[in-house]
Amino acid sequence: MSGEANKDIEVIYGKNDDGTRFSNEKTIRNVGSVDSFHHDEAARILADYVAAGGPEEWSALEEKNLIRKIDRRLLPVLAFTFFLTWYDKGILSQAAIFGLRDDLKLEVGNRYSFSSAIFYIGYLIGCWPITMLAQRFPTARIVAILVTIWGVCVMLTAECHNYRALYTQRFFLGFLESGVSPIFILISGSWYKKVEQPLRIGCFAAFVGPAVILSTLVNYGFGKIQGSIAPWKIMFLFAGGVTTLWGLLIPFILAADPISARSLTARERYIAVARIRSNNAGVRNTHLKPEQVKETLLDLKFWLCFFFTVFALIPNGPTSSFIPIIIKGFGYGTFPSLLLNMPTGAVAFLQILGVSYLAVKRPMWRCWISIACQFVGMLSALLLWLLPMSDRGGLLYGAMTIGCGIPGYILMLSTQLANTAGYTKRATSSAGIYVAYCIGNIIGPLVFREQDAPRYKPGFIVVLVSAAIAALLLLVYRYVCLQHNRKRDEAGILESFEHAYEDDLTDLKNPHFRYVV
Repeated sequence: MSGEANKDIEVIYGKNDDGTRFSNEKTIRNVGSVDSFHHDEAARILADYVAAGGPEEWSALEEKNLIRKIDRRLLPVLAFTFFLTWYDKGILSQAAIFGLRDDLKLEVGNRYSFSSAIFYIGYLIGCWPITMLAQRFPTARIVAILVTIWGVCVMLTAECHNYRALYTQRFFLGFLESGVSPIFILISGSWYKKVEQPLRIGCFAAFVGPAVILSTLVNYGFGKIQGSIAPWKIMFLFAGGVTTLWGLLIPFILAADPISARSLTARERYIAVARIRSNNAGVRNTHLKPEQVKETLLDLKFWLCFFFTVFALIPNGPTSSFIPIIIKGFGYGTFPSLLLNMPTGAVAFLQILGVSYLAVKRPMWRCWISIACQFVGMLSALLLWLLPMSDRGGLLYGAMTIGCGIPGYILMLSTQLANTAGYTKRATSSAGIYVAYCIGNIIGPLVFREQDAPRYKPGFIVVLVSAAIAALLLLVYRYVCLQHNRKRDEAGILESFEHAYEDDLTDLKNPHFRYVV
């Protein structure tokens, strides 16, 4: 949508940024009462603005300036919160080489592996109900409560004196963190167009890299402390304290959607809402619709993305919990092993941003890009499985790139978001994908058994096979989406967003919806 003398305002049919067709109908003019159950809340914003006599057109420059304002105010909050999720849950692998495993008797059997896996059991249980709470109640407040309590939970790790206490702490930490990522995906969909989403989601998801780098440096310093408190306890106390303080700030700085954002003028709010009608997905609807939950569970595309996520996230086991231990197994000392963990963060940061940028430039290459990421992960698993211990260079390369399938998963998060309409369906789908995320992360650490140390060859064989299956599932997902698009094109139904906010239709029920692949 554009204004002034912009030619786009006169064009009834044209193309979206990703090359798909659309029908650019006029803005909602029904300024009567808006049915908040069937209609998205954005319909009220548009109706009120039109009723007040506000101009419905806007210039490209006006929209560009608004996007910059949204980026400045939203992305830093999402990025730092995402940074803390990875910093807090990732301390375990670094604390493990500073006495945690010895002090809590985690070297017996698979206790350490299970201490990593149980985090995702908590995540699995909390993900769906917390995401539904965020639909029903003010999103920023829900996020603030979660972050504050999980910060306290991280600090309480220092009070764990045996592995059972650690299991309890890790379970509740996973439960509390479970809602943040799916909520952030929904927030991104409420602010950005389909073509804008991969780069924005990539921007905050890429902060897993700085989390690894900074936590390594900070914990290297804490590891040097000789005192009455064990270094690993100081690591958790510091991280939890920072997270708690951040959680207290979130209600004042997080704008979850254009409807509730206090920093927007009436004009900016109108443009922010109207410009993303082309998503055909809505902005916010607080009513839970059981029929949309049912449709999600019967949608083949959802299950393909679900099982892709399970298999793509199994390699995250060694990435999040075992890399310093694996590197130490190559013959390095404690401190060198910790410092050699830093390049994995740099690789993750650069690859996530690179993959996200490429997806913006080539919107219909998303599945192919993600498949390429799986192949890089497969190569890394092969190196770690087959290379001799004497080839430290090749082994280090494999250890630092074993998580390269993760950027492909992050790209598919934005793809599934773009390919799902209906607010309840999007919330259910987002929560469901994170359930799959948990399952993959539960399986991942458990295939790296203590008796297989230091090479963990069976674990890397599982990683290799799971990445291959993930790539195959993406091929099927791409085919199914293209078939839906082809049938709608052949029926002569053009992409349109005339009723995007009026009906809260799902992607399967809206014949004007098109899928990106």
